[in-house]
Amino acid sequence: MSSLNDATRGRVLFGGDYNPEQWPQEVWSEDIRLMKEAGVNSVTLGVFSWARIEPRPGARDFGWLDRLMDMMERAGIGVLLATPTASPPPWMGARHPETLPRDEDGRTVWWGSRQQFCASSPVYRGYAAALTEDLARRYGGHPALRMWHINNEYCTHCWCDETARHFRRWLRARHGGLDALNEAWGTAFWSQRYDDWEEIIPPRRAQYMRNPGQVLDFRRFTSDALLECFTAERDIVLRHTPDTPVTSNFMPLWSGQDAWRWAEEEDVVSVDIYPDPTDPLGGQYNAMVGDMTRSQARGPWVLMEQAAGPVNWRGVNHPKPPGLNRLWSLQSVARGADAVCYFQWRQSRQGAEKFHSGMLTHAGEQGRTFREIKRIGADLDRLGPYVTGAQVKSEIAVLHDWDSWWADQQDGRPSALLDYTEVVRAWHRALWESNLPVDFARPDHDLSGFRLVVVPHLYLLGDAAIENLVGYVRGGGTLVSGFLTGVADEDDRVRPGGMDVRLRDLFGIGTVHEWWPLDAGARVECDGFHASLWSEELELSSGEAVASYRGGELAGFPAVVRAGRAWYVSTLPEPEALRGLLARIADGAGVSPTLEGLPAGVEAVRRGDLLFLLNHGAKAVVLPIAGVPHDVLADRPVDGPVELERHGVAVLREAAP
Repeated sequence: MSSLNDATRGRVLFGGDYNPEQWPQEVWSEDIRLMKEAGVNSVTLGVFSWARIEPRPGARDFGWLDRLMDMMERAGIGVLLATPTASPPPWMGARHPETLPRDEDGRTVWWGSRQQFCASSPVYRGYAAALTEDLARRYGGHPALRMWHINNEYCTHCWCDETARHFRRWLRARHGGLDALNEAWGTAFWSQRYDDWEEIIPPRRAQYMRNPGQVLDFRRFTSDALLECFTAERDIVLRHTPDTPVTSNFMPLWSGQDAWRWAEEEDVVSVDIYPDPTDPLGGQYNAMVGDMTRSQARGPWVLMEQAAGPVNWRGVNHPKPPGLNRLWSLQSVARGADAVCYFQWRQSRQGAEKFHSGMLTHAGEQGRTFREIKRIGADLDRLGPYVTGAQVKSEIAVLHDWDSWWADQQDGRPSALLDYTEVVRAWHRALWESNLPVDFARPDHDLSGFRLVVVPHLYLLGDAAIENLVGYVRGGGTLVSGFLTGVADEDDRVRPGGMDVRLRDLFGIGTVHEWWPLDAGARVECDGFHASLWSEELELSSGEAVASYRGGELAGFPAVVRAGRAWYVSTLPEPEALRGLLARIADGAGVSPTLEGLPAGVEAVRRGDLLFLLNHGAKAVVLPIAGVPHDVLADRPVDGPVELERHGVAVLREAAP
């Protein structure tokens, strides 16, 4: 099995999507000149080139790609070669309308954009496999090839009749017989019992709320159907190039793919990250996605796409102020990225994304964006020998699970205001602001290597996951859980008592009397802090009330509960309070911040033997530093305090190389 090291070869990969088919050939040489000037050492080719390579069914036009691969090899620029199967040409939909996806209302999703394919369509899969086979046969031995990039941002959903047939096959494999399916879906409710497999369809538009068990299984199925498309193409390229790593880029925190399962099928895990430049917590979002991707990869990962400036799909698309692109790029490296790439190299003049920035913008090589790109390229060149392959160590695991997220999205919940991703982000923020490094993990992973396990909110937990958490605490670990956790089993069946009895015993909770969701903007007062979104009416058995609700219907009831090394938080404390609570629990578990006493907005991350200091604040800061470390970016010893400008970064090594 290949790894990212086979592609990086001791360097941080730096580059982006290159779409030369949008430009006349005389521009290509100019592009390569500027790439070399910027320190670009890798490009992704072919992501949206299906119509160029196969202009009509069965035809092949590889001449232009031959020239580009050769040009890149002569320039010393490696290629992440994509299978262009994310965007079928118009001829496929016109000749084979059965390849086009249908939405929940049965309407056809037409060509004219991208991702207009049904993942269950054998016709689509056949064309995709044939093209992938020819690409791998032609370029598998090319010296410029560094990695295979399969498809792009898998995200298509379909509810068509072919999908229905595929869904039924998937359900047979999962449940075996109809009796087991009816039991899992609770079809006794609303007279939904199925008597024949042909009666089962995807959860299309219905008169009222749809069966949540059916919807949950369809989400699982859709992730698996897309994964089948990926593995089919992966297996083709691996037959030709078994030593070349394979990846496909995830979208961050996207519900359509169970990234834990997908990561197990990839040599390299990669992700696209687009924080909002106007979000004061954009750096925290960038850090969270980096932590999550590194955890899925179990080591270094690829930042496949980011924006050098503004995107084009927000209501108002703000550019990045000077230094922010560099800050977030180096932050990703600090959190495990061995590649920093962009969409795209040269900003398009036509098409839907002509206002999405590139490394080389409409302003050209004199523009501020390109000057900053050159600086980042130089930084990554200096960092490469020190960081590639290096690990980021953490003693805290934050649990995250797609099954629970999918179940959490059902209609008919106690509160439509409860957004799973926002709760996860709030808890990660509390740890990030305390400079407590974290990994993410699935609830059934081996947790024994962590001193502290954090569960922001996992509504659905299977028996194995619950036993894993209980065993973790019994083995000496510290666990802190947020509200509405362990409510349902893997079939979204509410457990007796409203929380699994094993978890109630673990937290010292006798009875969960009621859930008390809060209205938008409402706050509840607790001992020493305010909280929002959620509250619970709990009766304790052996647990201790660390903080109680004050006033209102829940006055006197416990808000934060502790039973030995197990903590339960039945509400969402305001940011400062949650930060203080988790820092206190981490300290009790023997986990310390990367650096103590840093100013607000300054992030410290250790990767290997490097210390990254990143200033997310609005003003310059001065940091006292012990010893005389070596400043890797400036290539000089640091004798005295380190000054970080706004969006400034310093990377320190204990001794000079």
